[in-house]
Amino acid sequence: MRVVVSEFMSLDGVVQAPGGPQEDTDGGFAHGGWSHPYFDPEVVGGAFAEGLQRAAALLYGRRTYLTMAKAWPERAGDPFADLLNGLPKYVVSDTLGDAELTWGDTTRIPGREAIARIRELRADGDGDLAMMGSPTLVRALLAEGLVDELRLIVMPVLLGGGKSVFPADGARRPFELVSATTAKTGAQVCVYRPAAD
Repeated sequence: MRVVVSEFMSLDGVVQAPGGPQEDTDGGFAHGGWSHPYFDPEVVGGAFAEGLQRAAALLYGRRTYLTMAKAWPERAGDPFADLLNGLPKYVVSDTLGDAELTWGDTTRIPGREAIARIRELRADGDGDLAMMGSPTLVRALLAEGLVDELRLIVMPVLLGGGKSVFPADGARRPFELVSATTAKTGAQVCVYRPAAD
């Protein structure tokens, strides 16, 4: 199973709260919803739909899971929502209880077991384990070399600070550009895979 990360990202590497004003205000972040002006249904929407077609399961951190679980189940009948709602889901969390796992077919992975469990999924599963958002978890997986593909939707805007998915540990991690597509809004969908060092 491949771990495939899809992220909306600003030019300065921020992934925090692309979807709405109250999505994630940690650190006083005031630009929630910043991706909307650059969303292109054909190129950007198509990239997400294509990624989900290959997904065998979804993987989230706690905050992203709660945001997605609140938004998508009520949109049944929408093809994108139906894909999300129909897939098995894994959420990494030490604090969520069973009563909070309301989105169908969700399995909780305790934080201390996350790296080992994700290694097991990669070794034993088929298809893609798709991730969106979840910057803390993505950062940990990148640091461990467990991300097989980065699908970065880079938006032409600087946000001046906010959460990033990239480890800040000084390690060099080469990637190769597999494809790049530009939307009419100026957004670029760039697909990267780990390269030999």
